[in-house]
Amino acid sequence: MNNAKMWLVVPPAVGVPVFLGAVAVGSFAVHVAVLSNTSWVSDFLSGNELGSGDSAALLQQQEAATAKASYVLPDVNGAQQVLIVMPDGTTRTAVLQGETLASASPTVPPSSY
Repeated sequence: MNNAKMWLVVPPAVGVPVFLGAVAVGSFAVHVAVLSNTSWVSDFLSGNELGSGDSAALLQQQEAATAKASYVLPDVNGAQQVLIVMPDGTTRTAVLQGETLASASPTVPPSSY
């Protein structure tokens, strides 16, 4: 045994559990890194077709990055107010005036609206 004198410094009752604990922690860290940095492993473990997690993750990212309108309120002058929830959680209000734009002459250039 090459390292027999090590047990004169560290008793086996301490050294063996510490060594096995370090191996277990290292193995757990490697498995967590593989699962969090790849999509095909989770697809394989859940029984899905390999590569299907990539498209689902991309779709989920795109949905999270788009603004969503939560409700529409009628305004007093016939327009509609839309409350928009932005991706960062802030809200904005947009006023839609459909009657004004629909009655505009088609010969008027768009820059004059």
